[in-house]
Amino acid sequence: MKKIAVLGSTGSIGTQTLEIAAANPGLIQVEALAAGKNIRLLEEQIRRFRPKIAAVWEEADAARLRLTVADLDTEILSGMEGLTAVAVCESAKILVTAIVGMIGIRPTIAAIEAGKDIALANKETLVTAGHLIMPLAKEKGVRILPVDSEHSAIFQSLNGESPKEISKILLTASGGPFRGKIQKDLENVRVEDALKHPNWTMGQKITIDSATLVNKGLEVMEAKWLFGVDLDQIQVVVQPQSVIHSMVEFADGAVIAQLGTPDMKLPIQYALFYPNRRYLAGERLDFFKLGRITFEQPDTKTFLGLPLAYEAAGAGGSMPTVFNAANEMAVKKFLERRIRFLDIYDIISDCMREHKIIENPSVEEILDTEAAVYERIESRW
Repeated sequence: MKKIAVLGSTGSIGTQTLEIAAANPGLIQVEALAAGKNIRLLEEQIRRFRPKIAAVWEEADAARLRLTVADLDTEILSGMEGLTAVAVCESAKILVTAIVGMIGIRPTIAAIEAGKDIALANKETLVTAGHLIMPLAKEKGVRILPVDSEHSAIFQSLNGESPKEISKILLTASGGPFRGKIQKDLENVRVEDALKHPNWTMGQKITIDSATLVNKGLEVMEAKWLFGVDLDQIQVVVQPQSVIHSMVEFADGAVIAQLGTPDMKLPIQYALFYPNRRYLAGERLDFFKLGRITFEQPDTKTFLGLPLAYEAAGAGGSMPTVFNAANEMAVKKFLERRIRFLDIYDIISDCMREHKIIENPSVEEILDTEAAVYERIESRW
């Protein structure tokens, strides 16, 4: 029996995690849930899975939820205290970190300290605090099981292989909805256009990040920490069909890849049942129907999210936090139609240019850096 807790249960990864739980009765038990503001959906999840604990961010939402599920035994909490209680829920053995943003750092650290394995879907945790997370996980004997399709593919490709023999990680990208366009084409991009990903169904924030290639930049940083490689060992390859989810080249020149249809349930389920595989309903890859798989170099002159990410990762310290925080706020403003699509790059560049790097930042310094970036953006845009 896999006993799990889920941070971000009402989002895209969270809901798919619970669909997998529902499809595996008697094999997965949901012990704790945390969500943001979708109280109606969280109530439905509580009634279906009967967790011991559920948490929301606002106490007012928690108070309403306590009334609507008063007939159940689920304890309703709020704020960071609630998120942390979900993360360290005593009966849960695996924490699925599907929450978006740096708000996931403290609960993840608490879960690791409590000895929980982490099914990691929260990029920001490693991007901003990888220097804290990975040594702590090693110290506590905790497994970090990647849920991103690309990192799961790398993880699967490394099965039975020595990480010391990695020559190169080939991180694949679809190219997003604007692949093939030049910067002039992006000057008047609408929110609706940026949200039309050609292959994947994801939340709004990550879909915009895919359009800017910021998401691939975040994945580069995440891969550096997850697999203990240098930045120059990570190469991004555009693979428009989203069939090859990523590859690993080894010292002898062999390349091992993981292929499949673009379905996030596969990496989620793999993380939950690792090292075992179970049947997963869904479309299978048909090579005859597919016909061909193509590759391209990423356009780093048009899509500045990727080169800016390499710059931030190379600078290290608190700079990845600046990159991530600036992007989060810029995407929020774009989705609210307060800035243009290309302004996202300008905002990230401005914040990185003005930042004085803190080497090996603590959690407090990471969160202070985030707040300072937000303050700068609000004062200028």
